[in-house]
Amino acid sequence: MDGHETDLVVIGGGIAGVSVAYELAAHARVVLLEAEHDMPVHATARSAATYIPGHGSAPFRALIAASGPRFAALPDELGTPPLLSPRPVLHVATDDAGAAALTAMLAEQRGEPGAPVALDPAEAHRRAPVLRDPPRAAAWTAGAADVDTAALHDGYRRGLRARGGTVLRGARVVSLARDGSGWVATTAAGHVVRAGAVVDAAGAWTDEVAALAGVPRIGLVPYRRTIAACPVADPSVLRVDGAPLPLIADAAECWYLKPEADTVLVSPADESPQPPGDARPDELDVALALDRVGAATTLGLRSVRTAWAGLRTFAPDRAPVLGERPGHPGFHVVAGQGGSGIESAPALAALAAAVILGRPAPDDVGSALARS
Repeated sequence: MDGHETDLVVIGGGIAGVSVAYELAAHARVVLLEAEHDMPVHATARSAATYIPGHGSAPFRALIAASGPRFAALPDELGTPPLLSPRPVLHVATDDAGAAALTAMLAEQRGEPGAPVALDPAEAHRRAPVLRDPPRAAAWTAGAADVDTAALHDGYRRGLRARGGTVLRGARVVSLARDGSGWVATTAAGHVVRAGAVVDAAGAWTDEVAALAGVPRIGLVPYRRTIAACPVADPSVLRVDGAPLPLIADAAECWYLKPEADTVLVSPADESPQPPGDARPDELDVALALDRVGAATTLGLRSVRTAWAGLRTFAPDRAPVLGERPGHPGFHVVAGQGGSGIESAPALAALAAAVILGRPAPDDVGSALARS
C-alpha cells in the first residue's frame, strides 16, 4: 500500500481538478488523484479550445469575463506561453428560429463585459465569405480567442507540484469513506490517501465519486459533443484580409465551424445524454455536421480527416456546482462546467478554492458575479 497524509484530496485531473488543486495548494497540502495514466484524456483534451465572452448561463458568463485578465496573467505565473490567440466569433442566423435566438441572446447580454454586438448581414458576409449567402441576422464577439489547452493544463499541473502538491496518475478511486473527522480514499492501484477533506472534481464521473462516499447524487448529466476535422481543398479561403476566419456559430445552435490550419473543425452542436465513459463520435452526428455546414457554406467539405467526441457535463440549472455538500462535512464538489470548463477555469478555480477554504471570493470574481 502507498500511503499519503494530506489536508485535501482532489479527485479528477481534468482542468477543473488540476486548476482548483493549484489554487488550494497555496494554502494547504494537496494530493490530486487522476484515474487515467495520461492527463488530460477526456473532456479537457477534447475541447474545442475556445474562450468566448458571452457564452453559457449568466454565472458562466461572469466567470468567463473574470477569467480574461487572469488568462493574460497566467503565463508569467505558471511559466507558459501565451494562452489566448485572438479568434472572434461570428454568430449567424439563417432562418426565423436563428433570428429569434440571436435577438434573445443580444437582449439578455446587453451591457455585459465583452458581450456580442449586432453586425450588419452584408458585413458579416464580408468577414466570412465562405458563407453561402449573407445571413438573415448576425452578431460579433470581438474578444473571443483560441485557448492553448495543453499549455494551460500543463502549467497548472507544474504549478501544483511547485507548490508542494502531489499528483498520482492511474489512481482510480474505488473506496471513499469517513475516517474520524476526515476522509480516506483508496485507489485501484493501492494508494491510500487520508485527508481532512475531499474535493470531487471528477467531471462526468462526479456523481459516481459522490456515490462511493455515500453522498447523494447532484443529478449531473454528461452530454456527448461531436467534432470532425475536415480538410479544405483550397486553404486560402480560410483567411480574409490576411487574418484567419472567425469561428462561425449558428445562432440556433445547430452547427459551428472553426478553421484550424488546412482544416475546419465542424460540429452539429449535438447534446446526446450518455453515461460517463470514453465518448466516441457517432457517424450520424459527423454526417449531420457536414450536411449542416455544407448547406450554410461554400466550403464543399467531402471527407473527414479525424473525428472525436467529448462529454460536457451539466447540472440541471446549467450553473456551476461548488462547495460542501449539505450534511456531509468535508465533502466538496467542483462540477457542472458543461462546455465552459476551459474558458472559465482561471476564475472558477480561484472561486472554488475560496469556497472550499472558507475565504472571501477574490475581488475580481466576486464583482463579476455580482454584476451577473
